[in-house]
Amino acid sequence: MQHVCGRTPPVFFLCEGGPALTAAEGTAPPRNFAEMLPTEMSVRIFGELDAASLCSAARTCRLWHQIIEQSEQLWRKQCLMVRAICQREVDSDRRHGLSWKLILVRNYIRSLVKKDWLIGRFSHVRSADELSGRKLTPLDAETWGEILQAELDR
Repeated sequence: MQHVCGRTPPVFFLCEGGPALTAAEGTAPPRNFAEMLPTEMSVRIFGELDAASLCSAARTCRLWHQIIEQSEQLWRKQCLMVRAICQREVDSDRRHGLSWKLILVRNYIRSLVKKDWLIGRFSHVRSADELSGRKLTPLDAETWGEILQAELDR
């Protein structure tokens, strides 16, 4: 990812009693930070977001979408957090050569559900009605084994 320096940066003047910043005559002000900063800096800023915020940011404008979509670094960071809960699943997907973004998409909800089960959020459920409105996803036999072991250890 390289920053394209083909345009002249806009010049700003402070104005009393008016907007805080105005563009010099003849130049259009940048609409957001990603237009002014090198791509690497934008990636660092986006790297501070969680997965849900990152997906929302990608829907903000075409430039943000392009930066976020093309940055394996951003998706890798999110996957490593999911890997803390779903290590086996993430490692398996990496061995199959999937991109970090696809791995995150495949395992994000699974990690949330698995985490809820492992911390005991569903330990005292008496009926299916109590699970209404909660996200659920199919889990493999090994994951159910981990969950059952956690329940036995409680």
